[in-house]
Amino acid sequence: MRKTFVSVLLLAGVAATQAGAATGSQNDPAVQRRAVEAVVWGMPAVNTELMVQAMLRSTSAKENEVVYWSKPVNWKNQTLTPNPDSIYFMTFVNTKLSGPLVVEIPPAEGGSLAANIVTTWQMPLEDAGPDGADKGQGGKYLILPPDYREKPPEGYVVLQSDTYGGFALMRSNLASHSDADVMKATEYGKRIKVYPLSQAASPPPTRFTDAYDVPFDSTIRYDASFFKTLNDVVQKEPWIQRDRVMIDYLRTLGIEKGKPYQPDAAMQKALDAAARQAHKELSARYDLGFYRMTPEYHWFPAAMPEVIRAVSTGYGNPDEYPVDARGVTYTLGFTGIKRIGTAQFYLMVNKDKDGKAFDGSKTYRLRVPANPPVRQYWSVTAYDRKTHALIPNLPRASVASTTTGVKTESDGVVEVYFGPKAPRGKEANWVATSPKGEFELLFRLYGPEKPFFDKAWKLPDVERVTAR
Repeated sequence: MRKTFVSVLLLAGVAATQAGAATGSQNDPAVQRRAVEAVVWGMPAVNTELMVQAMLRSTSAKENEVVYWSKPVNWKNQTLTPNPDSIYFMTFVNTKLSGPLVVEIPPAEGGSLAANIVTTWQMPLEDAGPDGADKGQGGKYLILPPDYREKPPEGYVVLQSDTYGGFALMRSNLASHSDADVMKATEYGKRIKVYPLSQAASPPPTRFTDAYDVPFDSTIRYDASFFKTLNDVVQKEPWIQRDRVMIDYLRTLGIEKGKPYQPDAAMQKALDAAARQAHKELSARYDLGFYRMTPEYHWFPAAMPEVIRAVSTGYGNPDEYPVDARGVTYTLGFTGIKRIGTAQFYLMVNKDKDGKAFDGSKTYRLRVPANPPVRQYWSVTAYDRKTHALIPNLPRASVASTTTGVKTESDGVVEVYFGPKAPRGKEANWVATSPKGEFELLFRLYGPEKPFFDKAWKLPDVERVTAR
């Protein structure tokens, strides 16, 4: 009798909890609080899922194939802060479909790749290419699904993932922007191979789909649709131990593994408001500028130190889990780098020399000092401040040391101009901006060298100048 009574109480409690979550939660302050935290926590995984959806929606490419851009990306690529000075190749991984998956990187002969392989949560599994695990010799990277229990075969760089999804971002480096060098980098990238381990004895040809000049939009949507995408991730991926605290948080919002996601109109309205609030908070953190590379200038690394520590060690410190800093990072860009500062390093700035936001209707100048400490190239790119994507409908987004016709001053300085119109005689050194909004800048160093990290070479502030 007592056992029956206890069972009835337990069932009643479960029913009451489920009823509260389904019908009353939209009026509960917990929805607002937990929804904001869910946006911050879920940012890297939603970022990944939006790119997968963009590929499936906008191209004929599928997971475990290769989607690529046969020319440096233009504004129709609306991913977060893409690099317009390299050739992009991407494989979106789904080991639930394929089982263990091989990503084969060619030797750095006749070209080279700067590649990163990450999980759905954009936790780096490994870097590849000359500054990766294969050190330019080429290698077979074997991505194992989370439920893989067999002994992996020899001859592979074995990557044990804690998610079924993820991606490999592989940038084919350009010697210049000439047609010949673009074609050479593209053909080199097509030596990449992707195939299931089960077909390793006789790999099928890798399918490549060109997405150049195709609308490809994976910008973050700060509305209720964010939670629909987050639910898609929850349904596809296993819970990682460090994230199990979020199970009840998401249940409050109607997201529960194995159950349909059916928010009513009131819940949708509450989630819209929470997404907007999360955007406001994340944007405010970004505006603080993380931390300055050098105290006298506004440039800051594109990731906070605690994020760099966490991803480079696989979240190895049990006393540190930088969810807030990670959330900000993945509002700005995508991928994870295991060996940060080897193949590339990124600096960002969203304010001019006087500490004012960049106005797209004004003209600005950056003086890149002589003898930049890079083995390959440097570049500076303008992005839309609101979306962190390339500014729509503009002819060019960046200037690089590899840009055709870029002019160098007699003292070795390269002056780069940003504004709605090119200054006279500076067309090759000009990056277009839209007079209708604010922008931000990202400075890339590919193959950064010691003087940069020693701060013997410093990147100065961007200053507003009078248009000529």
